[in-house]
Amino acid sequence: MTETPRRLRVLAAMSGGVDSAVAAARAAEAGHDVTGVHLALSANPQSFRTGARGCCTIEDSRDARRAADVIGIPFYVWDLAERFREDVVEDFVAEYEAGRTPNPCLRCNEKIKFAALLDKALALGFDAVATGHYATVVVNEDGSRELHRASDMAKDQSYVLGVLDERQLAHAMFPLGDTVTTKDEIRAEAERRGLAVAKKPDSHDICFIADGDTQGFLANRLGGRAEGDILDESGTKLGTHDGAFGFTIGQRKGLRIGHPAPDGKPRYVLDISPVNNTVTVGPAEALDVTSLTAIKPRWCGTAPSGSGTYTAQLRAHGDETPVTAELVDGSELRVTFTEPVRGVAPGQAIVLYDGTRVVGSATIATTSRAAAASV
Repeated sequence: MTETPRRLRVLAAMSGGVDSAVAAARAAEAGHDVTGVHLALSANPQSFRTGARGCCTIEDSRDARRAADVIGIPFYVWDLAERFREDVVEDFVAEYEAGRTPNPCLRCNEKIKFAALLDKALALGFDAVATGHYATVVVNEDGSRELHRASDMAKDQSYVLGVLDERQLAHAMFPLGDTVTTKDEIRAEAERRGLAVAKKPDSHDICFIADGDTQGFLANRLGGRAEGDILDESGTKLGTHDGAFGFTIGQRKGLRIGHPAPDGKPRYVLDISPVNNTVTVGPAEALDVTSLTAIKPRWCGTAPSGSGTYTAQLRAHGDETPVTAELVDGSELRVTFTEPVRGVAPGQAIVLYDGTRVVGSATIATTSRAAAASV
């Protein structure tokens, strides 16, 4: 069942975009005592995206303030730049340096919006933090909470919320998640409410990379590394690279091999080894992953016991795939895929689902392939 509405003190995280503005407006319209807050996540906002593409700029802060004024709620800007730098940006760089592929949006939800922000909100007497994510919190008869996919699968964002635990869910509010509306309808609602962000484009890519050039950002942070080799599966040198951090598992373009493979087929990145600064490439079928292990599990409720069957999502906009999963010693998740999947990389998050319910998430540590050695 859904929770019986009651008046809550709600802190609405307002990014300056249309989704968070409408979420704040809906929370206020539902009768809650809402206060808006914009998170200043950069010591130098000009280093983050400018214009309408981002969520961390001075313009975005002003857009959020104007939306709060129209809704008629108090508004503040909270400086979490140092925490964001340590927990999200530096983690992102360190993961790439280690040859892994992180998801900074999950880390931001885990460490910033539903840790640093939520902890501060609770200390100030707020009952919940509201965001513009598309997901649903369901309250059971015993008072326990479950995280479910949004009513509209096309907009579902439960994957990036799979890091939330039961305590965090108890204080999370997603006003957009339980309504089946298109993005155009959300924009139309914003326009009806007089919110100037109604036509503002959605943000894309990674908010703290100003020009969207991830490889350029990493090169600036990790540059000066020695040139390394690009190898085939047998260890034969095919070319060189300027830094292993510039590659991701499954990458096809920009490999700089210099000549076609003997079979004439494209080659893809199979492995990234920062230890010896090598990148291994091979055919597409060598990307087929049959099982994996994942660490640092986080459960949206009680941790599962024994082996179980679930569906898994491996990317924010990826499809579900059937799996068997088992938690071993409380700290390692072992997952076997019913059918091989491609492009799975250490560092990515795997999120398990039971129907629409989010069971939990973990960080991929190793993979086993059908046609290649384990990563």
